[in-house]
Amino acid sequence: MGTNGSTMLEPLDALRRGLPPLDPSAVSSAASCALPARYEAVRCAREFTRRTLADWDVPERFEDVCLVVSELVTNALRHALPAEARYDQDPPVRLHLMRWASRVVCAVRDPSNDSPVAGDSEDVVDDFAAESGRGLFLVESFSDSWGWHPLAGTLSGKVVWALFRL
Repeated sequence: MGTNGSTMLEPLDALRRGLPPLDPSAVSSAASCALPARYEAVRCAREFTRRTLADWDVPERFEDVCLVVSELVTNALRHALPAEARYDQDPPVRLHLMRWASRVVCAVRDPSNDSPVAGDSEDVVDDFAAESGRGLFLVESFSDSWGWHPLAGTLSGKVVWALFRL
């Protein structure tokens, strides 16, 4: 578990919707964890998020952040991993949590260059009993803003993030 999440935030300024600029140097707390390519990783990500938010004494959006983390990690595991990644030793998915005085950002890094695809909200309403297809709809519903950006430099893949005002 590392604590260097500020380098991931530079592209967020261009992607946020109508929010004041986030200064990466103003991050008051950051934590991250590597997640293996197994569905049990979703539970691990939720537990990591709960512990981290409790350590940061951030109870206001606790349930919302945990729900969104679950959805983002599930999407990364389900849609962003090549078949061979499931057997790699190096965990292909990473969860980053960053806190400022008035907001929290969760970001999930995965090896895919494909953009996340949100299902049509009408499809979600028409087939609410469906087993899948509501993940990004839930992310949009429970966070204040979300987006994604491709990774630059030596890393390939993307980061999908969600921002929560406190």
